[in-house]
Amino acid sequence: MRLRELRLRPFRIPLAAELRWGAGKRMDALEHALVEVTLEGGAVGRGEVTVRPTIYGETLGSVRAALEWLEPRLREVDVSSAEAVRRVLARLPGNLAAKAGLEMALFEARAAALGRDPLDLLPAGRERVRVSFIVGQGDVEATLASAGFAHARGVRVFKLKTSGRAAEDEARIRALVEAFPDAEVYVDANETLAPRAAAEVLERWRALGVTMVEEPLPVERVRARAALRRRGVLPLIADDAAFTLRDLERELELDTFDVLNVKPARSGFGPSLEMLDRARAAGKEAMIGSQAMSGFGAARAAALAFHAAVTRPSELAFHLLATGGFAPFPPIREGWLERRDLAFGFSETAFARWAL
Repeated sequence: MRLRELRLRPFRIPLAAELRWGAGKRMDALEHALVEVTLEGGAVGRGEVTVRPTIYGETLGSVRAALEWLEPRLREVDVSSAEAVRRVLARLPGNLAAKAGLEMALFEARAAALGRDPLDLLPAGRERVRVSFIVGQGDVEATLASAGFAHARGVRVFKLKTSGRAAEDEARIRALVEAFPDAEVYVDANETLAPRAAAEVLERWRALGVTMVEEPLPVERVRARAALRRRGVLPLIADDAAFTLRDLERELELDTFDVLNVKPARSGFGPSLEMLDRARAAGKEAMIGSQAMSGFGAARAAALAFHAAVTRPSELAFHLLATGGFAPFPPIREGWLERRDLAFGFSETAFARWAL
C-alpha cells in the first residue's frame, strides 16, 4: 500500500461551556484538525489532531509543517506495514499530536483497503466500559452545573479539575459527592500540589469520597511522586508523566503510579496498544483519555477502551460539550458504553459546517 495524498483539514467547534484547568489554561472551542490520507487504491483514512499549544507545544502551523516533512518520507515506504510507518514517525521527535493523528488515519486507511472494519483490527477484552466526564475548574455552582449536564446524558463518573486552593477544592469535592451519590468522583490535580503537603491533602480527599488522583505533583519531582505512591493514600494516575512508551518505562522503573492514562490523541493506535500491554504486564491498571476530542476522535479513542488492561473509567464524554460534530458517538447508558454500539463514522456534509 502506497500513500497517494495527505491533507490537513482544520475545523472549529464551539463548546457549550468553557473548560479551565491547571495554571490559567482554558478552552472554549475545539480548534482541531483532521489529517486525511488517501492510498493509491483509493482507500481513505482520517485521524483527529488535537492542537494543544499549552500541553504539547504544537500549533496548527507546526502540525502542518510536521506533516509536510513526513509526507515524502512516508511515500517511500509500504504503509501497510505499521512498523515501517512507525520508523518514519520516529525520525521526527516530538510532534505527538500530529504524528498520532497521522498514525490513526493510516490505520483506518489500511482497514479500508483490506475491506475490514477498523474495530475488528483492535483487541477487545470486554464488551462495555465505564465513561467519565471532565469537570473543569470553577466555583461550586459551576461545578454542579457541569456535572449535572453530563449526568443527564448518562455519565456516572466525574474527573474533577482542582486548583491547588485547599478550601475551594474541598468544597467542590464535597458538593459533587453529595449532589450525585450514584456517581464516582476522582480528581485531576494537574501537578498543583506541594510534595510536603500532598499526602495530607489526599487523605482529606479520600475522606470526602475521592477514589483516585491524577498527577498530584509536578512531573519533575520524581522521587516525591514515588514516595507519595508508596504511601498508598489513593491510587495515582500517570498522565503528563507518561506521554510516550519511553516515558512509561521510566515511570515503571521508579514505580510512581497505579493507573496509566493512555491518550490515543498523542500516541495513536499502535503505541497506545503497546503502552496498555506494558502496563498490564507490570501489574498496573489503565484508562483511556480522549484529550478533549470531538465525537469523531472520541469514538476512535473509545475503540481502545475495551482492551483488557483498561479497568478504570475512560474519559470519553467530553465531546458532549461540543455544540456540534461530524461523526456519531454511541449513547452512554447509566455510565456505560457498549462496544457493539461503536462505529468509525464520518459525515462530509456535517464536517463542512465546522471546517475552516
